[in-house]
Amino acid sequence: MKTTRLLFSATFAAVVAGTSGVASAQATQGYWTAPAAGGAVWRNAFGQCWRASYWTPAMASAECDPGLAPKPAPKVAPPPPPPPAPKPAAKPAAKPKVLSITSTELFGFNSSTLSKEAQAKLDKEVIARTKEFAVIRFINVSGHTDRLGSAQYNQKLSERRAEAVKRYMVSRGFDASKIETYGFGKTTPVKSCPDVKSRKALIECLAPNRRVVVDIQGTPR
Repeated sequence: MKTTRLLFSATFAAVVAGTSGVASAQATQGYWTAPAAGGAVWRNAFGQCWRASYWTPAMASAECDPGLAPKPAPKVAPPPPPPPAPKPAAKPAAKPKVLSITSTELFGFNSSTLSKEAQAKLDKEVIARTKEFAVIRFINVSGHTDRLGSAQYNQKLSERRAEAVKRYMVSRGFDASKIETYGFGKTTPVKSCPDVKSRKALIECLAPNRRVVVDIQGTPR
């Protein structure tokens, strides 16, 4: 019996002596470890970890003392990002503006020439009103005649009158590619005069029919 006690004491002393350096190296862990086993914690026959003499509950590990080990703080989900700011309401597109201008008494009888007085009349009645537009999309110029003369002749004359107005507008800086011209001859009179008048009086009476109509479409200011 005495021999057995001596052998056990010697064995325990050897174990402690052999592990004292390890315990010192692993002091912060609070458990006996086996460097040869990759630093695994020693366990007894019941599977319990061997605590070092300096072990305190604060050193409890989840592996050896799960009931004492501090629980990790629950992860708090980050707050959702704020909703994006509402987009500003789109400004409604401006409705196209259409302007129809009739300029009468621009041409003498049987003529497609714009006099100085006729040009001044166009400046006042047509050119000045184009300032109502921020952008001009197109301009239609239609020429008209009185009823005197053949339909074929008056058709050509009305086309020349429309072209005369276009040339003048281009000379004032308008884009020629946006101006279209049309001739309507004597088909759309705005004034009727009886034939009982003298020819001179009839020509004067029919002067409003010798006209142009300018239609402008664009974006208003």
